[in-house]
Formats: sequence, C-alpha cells, structure tokens
Amino acid sequence: MSFDTFELWIYRCNTSLLIDYCQSDGKHSYLLIDAGKTFREQVLRWFTFHKIPQVDSILLTHEHADAVLGLDDIRAVQPYSPINDIDPTPIYLSQHAMNSISTKFPYLVQKKLKEGQEVRRVAQLDWKIIEEHCDKPFVASGLHFVPLPVMHGKDYICLGFLFGEKSRVAYISDVSRIPSTTEYVLSKTGAGQLDLLILDTLYKSRSHNVHFCLPQTLEAVKKLCPKRALLIGMTHEFDHHKDNDFLTEWSKREGIPVQLARDGLRISIDL
Repeated sequence: MSFDTFELWIYRCNTSLLIDYCQSDGKHSYLLIDAGKTFREQVLRWFTFHKIPQVDSILLTHEHADAVLGLDDIRAVQPYSPINDIDPTPIYLSQHAMNSISTKFPYLVQKKLKEGQEVRRVAQLDWKIIEEHCDKPFVASGLHFVPLPVMHGKDYICLGFLFGEKSRVAYISDVSRIPSTTEYVLSKTGAGQLDLLILDTLYKSRSHNVHFCLPQTLEAVKKLCPKRALLIGMTHEFDHHKDNDFLTEWSKREGIPVQLARDGLRISIDL
C-alpha cells in the first residue's frame, strides 16, 4: 500500500497550569489553574508521568468551556469515598464564573442532598469567591496570588494570576487587551519586573477579537519587559520548532527570551 500525500495532525490539550509549590518545611502543595474539557486526559498523561498525587487548590480564570468543563473529573485527583466523605478542594473564582458554573454543574455546587436523593460520587469542592481587582490578593495552599483582570473581548473580564515572592510569575491565558491598572502590576517600569510571563497567543499572523495573536503578544512582551516569556494557547498553524527558531532570533534582537510552550512542559523556578 502506498500513499501519494498524507497529513499529520498534532493534538494539544486545553491550556492550564499546575504549580508544584514546595514550602520551606519541604511540604508540596499542588495548585491547578483551570480544568478544561481535556482535564482527564491531562491527568492520565502528565499527572501520572510526574507522579502528582492530588490537587490541593484550584483557580479559575473564567467560566468558558476550555477552563471549566473538566471540573467533574477533579474527583480523579481526590481521595476515594463512595459517600463523598472527604475534605473538599478549595476552588477560587469570580462571582460571574460562580453564577455560570452553578448552572453548568449544579450537583458540584449543591451542599446538601435533597430528601430521598441518592448519594453520587462527585468532586467535592469548596467554592471561594475572589474579586476581579489587583488590589484584592488572596492565599491558596500557602501561596499568595494577585488577580489580574484583563479583557477577553470587548466587554468580558477574564482573570490572570500573579504569584511568587522570590520570583514573580504572571499567567494570562485569555486576553485581547490588558487594562492600565493590570499593566502597571506587570510592567518593569510599574510594580517591578516579572521573572516569567506566560501569555496568550492564538494565531501566528491573523487577528482575533478575544485573544492576543503573535504580533500583539510580542508587542505586549516588549512593553512589559519580563525577564522571560512563554507563549500558550497557540492554534495548529504554528510550527513549534520553526516558530521557536523565529522567536530565538526575535529574542536576540529585543533582549527578552521568548519561546512557545508545549504540553507537559515543566519549569523550575524559586517561588
């Protein structure tokens, strides 16, 4: 059998971040940012590979499918109990996201069974509302976070997160515009230089109404001037190796190391 032509399709999971936070006493806490449609696959592929035993806290950037439709599968990284007799996992989210998730997953939000209702083994979650403001930090599993409100389209607010004390790390997965208050917190000339910026970039050359694309992303990187940047959320029009070669040349010119991230990428940084 022979083929004249063929196509190779590369599959990527929904964008998310797992933080393995090792505190001064040597204890590890595992914090997950977003659990999208492919969360179960990510657990099977990467949690098992890196031997991640559980998730101690969850943070949600927004309530779109690529950030929340894996919440039902959180039970896969919780202790087993047929009657749900386990400590719930804290989950931090905005009130807007809470309202939407209450409709999508009422059985994950419901605190008590109705009379006569059968016990189902579902993820046990402790919902914690956070404010969409840089001046309203919070602590999750011992790690301090600053919410980073950004625009994800004309009138939709999505959250990024800034964390780390020894090193400042910012994660912004879904953005079309960074408001000035958030920009100040992120910029070298504002609140201080980031050690690592993880930033949205959807298309290589086209534009999009709710996401940064590569030209906008690189302009934002130049403006914010982090010590290092990783780009996430790319479509398959990117060629990982060729476009990383392009970014290597761009990095040399601009003096800011920038590369495309990839599924399963692990970074060591002192938080």
